[in-house]
Amino acid sequence: MKPLVSIIMGSTSDLPVMEKACKWLDDNHIAFEVNALSAHRTPDAVEAFAKGARERGIKVIIAAAGMAAALPGVIAASTPLPVIGVPIKGMLDGLDAMLSIIQMPPGIPVATVGVNAAQNAAILAAEIIALTDEEVARKVAEWKSGLGVKIEKANQELAQVKYTYKCN
Repeated sequence: MKPLVSIIMGSTSDLPVMEKACKWLDDNHIAFEVNALSAHRTPDAVEAFAKGARERGIKVIIAAAGMAAALPGVIAASTPLPVIGVPIKGMLDGLDAMLSIIQMPPGIPVATVGVNAAQNAAILAAEIIALTDEEVARKVAEWKSGLGVKIEKANQELAQVKYTYKCN
């Protein structure tokens, strides 16, 4: 099995957030890899990883970053693959990381999801892959069709809640 998605984080302290991406990809049978690489402590390894990812069959890279939030941009600068940044909540509730990831220079785009939104990063990665992979497209469509079931169940439960002036 060869990974289609690569999940990168600056350190394993980001794993509790990034596990949501791992779990979503795993639950949907989309092959992925997980590595810790630091834009500041292992810059040569980050560049080598980014430059070799496409040749290894990676289709999308998800890069988590907090504090200085350099990792997604450094990776995007060295690969033609789409990079999705996940800002990690830390200082300023993750706003600093989010703004660092969003504000990339021209020519180095990084898609950015919400703070700690690793699951959304996994879904976006799958949607990108689904453009050329019918099996992944089917999995994404199937998963998304289940989202409405949760709301329908919630409305059934809300219907049972009684208030004096509630009309439904």
